[in-house]
Amino acid sequence: MKVLVVKMSSLGDVIHTLPALGDAAAAVPGIRFDWVVEEAFAEIPGWHPAVDRVIPVAIRRWRKSPFRAFTGPEWRSARAALRERDYDAVIDAQGLLKSAVITRLVRAPRHGMDRHSARERLAALAYDHPVHIPRQMHAVERTRLLFARALAYPLPATPGDYGLRGTLPPVTADLPPRLLFFHGTARPEKLWPEAHWAALAQSADAAGYKVWLPWGNDLERERAERIAAQGDNMEVLPRLGLLDLAGKLMQARGAVAVDTGLGHLSAALDVPTVSLYGPTSTRLIGAYGNNQVHIESPLRNAGDAAPAAMMQAITPARVWPALLAIIPGAT
Repeated sequence: MKVLVVKMSSLGDVIHTLPALGDAAAAVPGIRFDWVVEEAFAEIPGWHPAVDRVIPVAIRRWRKSPFRAFTGPEWRSARAALRERDYDAVIDAQGLLKSAVITRLVRAPRHGMDRHSARERLAALAYDHPVHIPRQMHAVERTRLLFARALAYPLPATPGDYGLRGTLPPVTADLPPRLLFFHGTARPEKLWPEAHWAALAQSADAAGYKVWLPWGNDLERERAERIAAQGDNMEVLPRLGLLDLAGKLMQARGAVAVDTGLGHLSAALDVPTVSLYGPTSTRLIGAYGNNQVHIESPLRNAGDAAPAAMMQAITPARVWPALLAIIPGAT
């Protein structure tokens, strides 16, 4: 059986889809997947052993110049790739109008969430087989249920498995104990104060840990440099692609993350991680996996608390023991 998956963005959403592929591979002998995804995240699907081909698109970039982009060679190439193979089914795991448009281009039975389940109701009009998926479920479990109902197998009772750890290149470097601090996020209201990161690094230093600070743009690099200047045990990494960053994660003993897609990558690789949440509901989109701890702001239920104040209220003194508790062999 050959199935096309449409899940284009964001990084966390793409990662949340991976356990559903493992479920399907275990339930349907011989099933294989192709995957349509935004170009920025095209590395991730190809890491899964059930994925044969990744079809990158650039909807975010194309929307900036729609007439030129959607009449140009990149769009024509993407359309040709969608029709190049015969599929037994296509599953829109995103439930947005943009993903529904992609789904409609594929000549195969189309599956997706019904209008009561999809993030954008009109998307459900694109599907031959709309599926009801309860909204009050974690994003990973919603996608697992969508695949199970679309492909007609029982939803496993066991937790989902991302299926990545054994597929990436082995890490052989013998380094002193390292931690990764994911300080960057696309939404400023989800940032943790720089002074808190520096204080957390001081606790790590006292326990014998070095800290890696990754970054993805100039603002994050500048923040990383300011944090690193406040201690001797921190290293600002060069700008890394997702595969190289995954390699760093597999070398690390643990991680601390704000609400960011890279925190979900850490969870997908079974790295012990403490994730910090202010205005976000962890019940629906919190980091999912083994050795994952969510720390929610004590002000989250205060109706008039600003997001920045919510993040400020999460103290390093609360975060450090939570991280030590999940790192194997930590004292």
